Amino acid sequence: MRFDYVTVGHVTRDAIEHPTRGTLYRVGGSAFYSALQAARLGLRALILTQGVPGEIEELIEPYRDELELRVIPAEQTTTLSTQGMGAARSQRLLAWAGPMAEPVAVDAGILHVAPVARETPVSWDGPADFVGLTPQGLVRIWREDQGLPLVQLDAGSLLGDIPLVPLDMEALAGDISAVALDPTELPERFDAAVIAERECPSCHALFPAARRHGASVAVTAGSRPTTVHLPGDGSVAQTPFPPAVATRDDIGAGDVFAATFFVTLAEGRPPLEAAEFANVAAAIRIAGEGPGAIGRREQIIP
Repeated sequence: MRFDYVTVGHVTRDAIEHPTRGTLYRVGGSAFYSALQAARLGLRALILTQGVPGEIEELIEPYRDELELRVIPAEQTTTLSTQGMGAARSQRLLAWAGPMAEPVAVDAGILHVAPVARETPVSWDGPADFVGLTPQGLVRIWREDQGLPLVQLDAGSLLGDIPLVPLDMEALAGDISAVALDPTELPERFDAAVIAERECPSCHALFPAARRHGASVAVTAGSRPTTVHLPGDGSVAQTPFPPAVATRDDIGAGDVFAATFFVTLAEGRPPLEAAEFANVAAAIRIAGEGPGAIGRREQIIP
């Protein structure tokens, strides 16, 4: 069955460290946020993920009228503990669903390769007219890489913002840190990519690969201008972020930027214009709280 927009990557359980409300669980992951943004832009969206099927279905349940879901069974669902916002954000990996089997089967107008923890395959089986990449999960390492085990949390209900039973998080956590991008982990082709400015030191290998594929690369920088590395001659342009946006919650902002960037590029918009619309989508997301704040097409694209 063909879909307009297919994301490939782990849907996560996000344990959000809230400054006043304690630790809260939410659905997360680039595959989820990007697919929901694509759906709200009017596309038929599918998430292809891996984890414990019942857990992921429960996490996604509030959005099932907007999204399709396929889950490759695994013993764990990837779980991230998150503290802070923007450049001050830190994360720990509490459970990992493992690498996704290769190749995955897709039939997509837009295929979005959206790793959060080194899980996505480099190839796929089936047509994809446009391929977008958000490589943040390919430049992450954690203590599992050093031979230490990860722990599956027993969380009870996964819906909404449910406080967790206090746990020794330091004992359970695999602290996430940055590592240089391995070009062999990049997908076999891509037409556009999005990274955050803080990921640039780890993503040097992305730019020569983008030039080979004729791909645009957008580098987001929070409330500062977004830089777009244009295909062809490698020239660079910038577009400002919408002014005077108060940030309530920025989790998933880069993912909704990426989805909007990829959708508008695939619709034939030039890269800088696509980045302008993507900035609007990100601004709408951070002005609200949680996935429900993700905007719709009429708010983003005139």
